[in-house]
Amino acid sequence: MSAMKFGLMYSFIVPPGSKMTHLDTFREMDHLIPLAESLGYDSFQTTEHHFQDNGWAPSPLPILAKAAGLTKTMRLVTNILVLPLYDPLRLVEDVVTLDNLCDGRLTLGVSPGYVSEEFTAYGIPHGERFQRAEEILDILEKSWREEVLEHDGKFYKIPPTRVVPRPVQDPIPIWYGVSGPKLLKRAAERRCPVTASPRSTVDELVAHYARYDAVAAEVGFSTKERPVIREVFIAPTTKRAEQLAGPAVTHIFDLYGRKSAAGERELRNDKGELITDAAQVDFRTFSSRYVIGDPASACEQLKDSVDRLQPSEMICRMQLPGIPTADLEKSIRLFAEQVMPQFR
Repeated sequence: MSAMKFGLMYSFIVPPGSKMTHLDTFREMDHLIPLAESLGYDSFQTTEHHFQDNGWAPSPLPILAKAAGLTKTMRLVTNILVLPLYDPLRLVEDVVTLDNLCDGRLTLGVSPGYVSEEFTAYGIPHGERFQRAEEILDILEKSWREEVLEHDGKFYKIPPTRVVPRPVQDPIPIWYGVSGPKLLKRAAERRCPVTASPRSTVDELVAHYARYDAVAAEVGFSTKERPVIREVFIAPTTKRAEQLAGPAVTHIFDLYGRKSAAGERELRNDKGELITDAAQVDFRTFSSRYVIGDPASACEQLKDSVDRLQPSEMICRMQLPGIPTADLEKSIRLFAEQVMPQFR
């Protein structure tokens, strides 16, 4: 097996009332993303959500375009882009343009999405999200194969249309962010690896990847790519790491908790209990899901995930809500210098 890779993930979340602003989180990219590349992080990844009071960044493609100009070797990944919220032809052009801007370093992680208010605001029926996502993927893949794109589908119709520029990669890699049996099968049929939410426990991830490997075997596909996302924060002492990152992680899991309480997407705590009230969310309730501590304890915490999941890449969501830039920089450095070498 090839050496495990490490990615750095940003969500650009700023808690209401924080001393940090959204502008601060975008500005710190200028220094921290080239620094991360120089320290050996293999990828820069970003997420997508809309209309949250903490501003969870809604536009992954412009963010990766900025990252493309700051880096030379890092893989750039949308993890995840919510497909049904996009006009497919506009997305086709933006994606091929971005693939050119980064000279073929783009990986497109995609999902049907789940947050109801996102679909309401965009005027997309929540119940159509799975079918729309699949149709948009068909359009994207067709546009990479054929210079003149034409599509006549259930939701989208595109007359013969020339797609320029052409993508650098043939094809642009796709990761699927799905968990249901039908979509896992669809991912395997498309020959795409799957990614998974950081909200999942190691046990849930073991089961998730086992289900995927089984359906992939049925269609004669296997992949060495197994990306795993974890909230990660390192400080000189565990006390300091928890002081900084504990409230930040609780804030992130609050969205998952609210959606679980509303019946939109299940969240379970480390004991396996279903979250039915957002007030049940506390960072210690989900401690198996992230790596927060000093470098030595981070190595111990990470070892279980690595041993049991055998990830191809450990993606560290380290830019956590409200954490000052100086502390984030310290975490990026400590992880690269004292943790990553233990797993290379």
